[in-house]
Amino acid sequence: MKLNRRALAIGVLVGSLLTSGCGGAEPEPPRLRIEVVGVRPHDPKAFTQGLDVDGDILYEGTGLRGRSDVRATDLRTGAELARAELPEPYFGEGIARTGDTLWQLTWQDGIAFARDPVTLETRTEAAYQGEGWGLCAFDGRLVMSDGTNTLTFRDPGTFAPTGAVTLRDRRGAHLNELDCATDGSVYANDYPTNRILRIDPDSGVVLGVADASELLTREQRAGADVLNGIAQLPGTDRFLITGKYWPAMFEVRFVPA
Repeated sequence: MKLNRRALAIGVLVGSLLTSGCGGAEPEPPRLRIEVVGVRPHDPKAFTQGLDVDGDILYEGTGLRGRSDVRATDLRTGAELARAELPEPYFGEGIARTGDTLWQLTWQDGIAFARDPVTLETRTEAAYQGEGWGLCAFDGRLVMSDGTNTLTFRDPGTFAPTGAVTLRDRRGAHLNELDCATDGSVYANDYPTNRILRIDPDSGVVLGVADASELLTREQRAGADVLNGIAQLPGTDRFLITGKYWPAMFEVRFVPA
């Protein structure tokens, strides 16, 4: 995945200059509008914990003890290609593909599963401290959330921690599902709100905030849980977003409000 880190760094520099001109107070991050460009069906029984897209394959991880799984589907047709169940007592969380491995977190079990991205069979396991929430992958590193306002970086081969960054503002954020976008930023669901934060993973600066509260109709919201699930479509400026028990998955762009 190629990252446009120069453009991202310029944006952070501009934000820093604006901050210095305002007596040191952190400015409010720009508002982003969610532009819906398409709607896809989504399994309303899926307690969605993570999405990832690699080529023409959509990966989705789900949670709840005794009901957690990870599934791979054809992005174009929606046909299921593979599925793997997690045995009790594991509670599945975020997923991310990096190279020839699909990593899957567990919530409070302290175990990450390294899976074959085709068959979804478990190859190995890795232990970690704390809770597992969201996961995404840049070239050379994994980015993980634990329900706080801190992101932890991990080695994509061993899952060992290699560093961390804490948000410079939004101290009350609960970072959940993550997507590592091609522009070098990280998009994060802020649990349990309908907000999506765009974050610079090197500085912890929040670069933008989007509100997804208007995506579902009143009828759809009746059986739905919180927003959770975001993945960029390769080679585009569009993302897929959904939530736990949502009956729909939305193809969207994030544009200036």
